[in-house]
Amino acid sequence: MSRFKLFIPLIVFAVLAGFFWKGLSLDPTHMPSALLDKPVPTFSLVTVNDPQKQVSQEDLKGRVSLLNVWATWCISCRQEHPFLLDIAEKGTPIYGVNYKDDVEMARKWLKDLEDPYQFSIVDADGRLGIDLGVFGAPETYIVDKTGVIRYKHVGVVTDKVWQETLQPIVQSLQ
Repeated sequence: MSRFKLFIPLIVFAVLAGFFWKGLSLDPTHMPSALLDKPVPTFSLVTVNDPQKQVSQEDLKGRVSLLNVWATWCISCRQEHPFLLDIAEKGTPIYGVNYKDDVEMARKWLKDLEDPYQFSIVDADGRLGIDLGVFGAPETYIVDKTGVIRYKHVGVVTDKVWQETLQPIVQSLQ
């Protein structure tokens, strides 16, 4: 029995190593959403570029589109912005959710870097973000023609992410 006690640290180490090995194989950007296959949450908010224009989840219906959560304070959002411009230029509608941001800075951002969005919603208090289950910016949702969320991508949209993941889903929903 005393010899068995000598192997306990080795057994504990092997079990922990197994857990760490499994953890390293997981995709850190995969964050399931409780909203998959459910409608975009109800909202009625103004847009960044026109504070008189009120939009709602109904305005997202009719075409397969991307709903992109972004902010000027988000460094990764600046990195993904050129890819969003390219996607929008190629015909995929993108709607923005300006998340917990200064509206004036957001207007300047869109003016200086160009605006890929059909419109961008002001979510100053983050309530829509909470309803969407946002972990942080950037996050991108694929919304089908009926306003139902079909996919959630956490992190930067790059050319690779668009080509290998998002575009095939968008095309399958057309």
